[in-house]
Amino acid sequence: MTASARDRLAAALARIDDPKGEGKRACLTVYRETSEIEADAADARAKAGISLGPLDGTIVSIKDLFDVRGEPTRAASKIYADAPPAKADAPVVQRLRAAGAVIVAKTAMSEFAFSGVGWNPHYGTPANPADRSRVPGGSSSGAAVAAADHMCEIAIGTDTGGSTRIPAALCGVVGFKPSKQRVPTDGAFPLSYTLDSIGPLARNVADCARADAVIAGEAAWDLKPQSVKGLRIRVPRSASFQPREDEVTKAFNDGLDILRKAGAIIEETPFPLLDEMIEANKTGGFPVPEALQIHRENLKTRGDDFDQNVRARIERGSAMSAADYIELMQTRSRLVPAMDAWMSGVDVLALPATPIVAPKIADIDKDTKAFVKANVALLSITSIFNFFDNCGISIPLPRPNGALPVGLMLIARNGRDRDLFRVAAGVERAFA
Repeated sequence: MTASARDRLAAALARIDDPKGEGKRACLTVYRETSEIEADAADARAKAGISLGPLDGTIVSIKDLFDVRGEPTRAASKIYADAPPAKADAPVVQRLRAAGAVIVAKTAMSEFAFSGVGWNPHYGTPANPADRSRVPGGSSSGAAVAAADHMCEIAIGTDTGGSTRIPAALCGVVGFKPSKQRVPTDGAFPLSYTLDSIGPLARNVADCARADAVIAGEAAWDLKPQSVKGLRIRVPRSASFQPREDEVTKAFNDGLDILRKAGAIIEETPFPLLDEMIEANKTGGFPVPEALQIHRENLKTRGDDFDQNVRARIERGSAMSAADYIELMQTRSRLVPAMDAWMSGVDVLALPATPIVAPKIADIDKDTKAFVKANVALLSITSIFNFFDNCGISIPLPRPNGALPVGLMLIARNGRDRDLFRVAAGVERAFA
């Protein structure tokens, strides 16, 4: 018999409150009273034979950048801790509530979502569940930790350059980045108007799929895993995609071997569009100038209150001219359909989600150069596919006891989100 929503909420709150755990750092706001009311309402509906859908009674967390009516939207920054309260819930939050989700907490993140490391000097860095000496990845750091540590059943994060997939990969959970246009970003504190997307993290593909349908405003659907036999997988080969640590190399190659033995058709090929994409983004890409526009006034008046690593990245936007920005947009408008055409003959691309395992917190805590190096490495693969407007998912690769988590990233064409979920569910089953 399935446990009641109230019992599952109590278990989640106990994990958040565990003094030996990471709840204090992973969950910046805990909605104790309202979540209990929501759980009781879900249980009452279940007793009466009423359901609001497959997310009814599910324990969900939301990233600290979503508007919740009546409270400031901090985006894990000191600058907005006392901001005027939001006048309405973000559309994503509205959809979760309408679907009967029990919202338990707002989760930690890199300040303004501008880091793949997950480090935050203002509110603390939640430690990685696989090794508490290591970072969780970002920017949806608390989301991945909360999902992995059973503080929630599903976490809602955002992904601009890999911010659901990177922490999912480092923490050993599933993280999904949708085709951008499917989920409204209104009411989510922006990093990049061009690239921001909203997606779920969870301990399995099915939970991500049911959350994705809700936040996209789509009807519930039955996820049937696609057979790996005959699956057409392309592995792009480039120096940019090479693992930089032996643990990642071994986990990725072992995962491909499992899929080959299960009947997948795997081809390894160069990625002809990559060099032009990298060249186009040398001036900073979309997040840097767009973040500068968003934060320009605060940089003038409250510059010292920023995470200085984040501040340095934002200020790079001043070196990008309007002509550079327009040229970047035009290049992207040409490369996105070219990418779609290049992928037309395969089901998915397969790559390591990150080229390294989770760095140690002590190594990047007070060393700016080490932080920058780790951040660049962690974002180096995932961010490419935000630029190309693909949908993507990271699922945990099999690992022996004691090994750190490594994520397998599967990429599908824009709009093929449900096909990607079916493939991911089949791959997940093959890895079980």
